[in-house]
Amino acid sequence: MNGFRLVGQLRQSPELAGKAKVIVLLSTGQQGESARCQELGADAYLTKPVSQAELFEAISRVLGASPSKPDSPEPIRRLTVSKATRLHVLLAEDNAVNQKIACRFLEKEGHHVTLASDGRQALAAIERENFDVVLMDVQMPEMDGFEATAAIRAQERDSGKHLPIIAMTAHAMAGDRERCLAAGMDNYIAKPISARELVELLEEFSGAAREEASPA
Repeated sequence: MNGFRLVGQLRQSPELAGKAKVIVLLSTGQQGESARCQELGADAYLTKPVSQAELFEAISRVLGASPSKPDSPEPIRRLTVSKATRLHVLLAEDNAVNQKIACRFLEKEGHHVTLASDGRQALAAIERENFDVVLMDVQMPEMDGFEATAAIRAQERDSGKHLPIIAMTAHAMAGDRERCLAAGMDNYIAKPISARELVELLEEFSGAAREEASPA
């Protein structure tokens, strides 16, 4: 029995109808699937992978909803980057698990991802390819994110270009954001990374990419 059939049976159950809250986790987020969630009476739906923050928000909203409107759910839609602009993202991250999670999310959003396991690999990738934005882990072997950013900014002094760099740090300590900005990075995101926050950051650079692509 798949999830859609289960939701249908839950809604038909006299013991559970109108009482049990149902949040559907979709694998693809296709338009037909979200519409089916609404038809079946799901209280909310999210598209995987789902961050802790997104799940917590969904559960909080569903449990806090008025019980007088069980048949009028307001599905929770995850923010998505505009499909009009696909970003070429350089992910500089040495942790294999973090690489896999980030790549899966970014590719699901329609972006193309190139991996680098340390700062030196990131610099080599930038010499080979053109990127719209860099997700830069600040702690990496061989060359960390601060050193790599300094090298990128030094090269840009001659070229006149500016590659957006989003710092990723596991510390989330006071002053981290200021240190990252002072090092030449454009923005900052703390680990574990919230999918919603990352989408909002990438949306800013997606808009910038659209402006650069537009004719003068």
